[in-house]
Amino acid sequence: MEEIKEIADIFSKLDVTELEYENGGVRIYLSKQQPAHTYNISGMAPHGLMQQPVTTVTAPALTESVPSKSANFNDHPGCVKSPMVGTAYVASAPGAAPFVKVGDTVAAGQTILIVEAMKVMNQIKAPKAGVVSHFLVADAMPVEYAQPLIVIE
Repeated sequence: MEEIKEIADIFSKLDVTELEYENGGVRIYLSKQQPAHTYNISGMAPHGLMQQPVTTVTAPALTESVPSKSANFNDHPGCVKSPMVGTAYVASAPGAAPFVKVGDTVAAGQTILIVEAMKVMNQIKAPKAGVVSHFLVADAMPVEYAQPLIVIE
């Protein structure tokens, strides 16, 4: 038991979010909740707004709209996939209204979300007009290359 306390104490001091330890058939998994992300979208706001103080607000997660991982939309003709590895954001700033929600009508070329990669905010645009039928990611969710993000019918 003392060894577990030592591991937990060391973990709390490390700059890591997860730790898995196994020794003699005993396996321990520790995880920390990460702080909310802040956005810096310098190319998207008028110059005067960028000089105002920044307030950090946690954006609401869209977990109720995220289907289970068993749902497969890879081959769906309206599936919009991530063009890069990064972090998906559903709004232009923390606490702001999402770009789109399930049921919204979108126009071709309309921004539907942002994927941040290497501190650069990349707007993901709708490839076609239609209605958002499925939102496959939550706010601040890590995404992989070619991972389905949204389905547009």
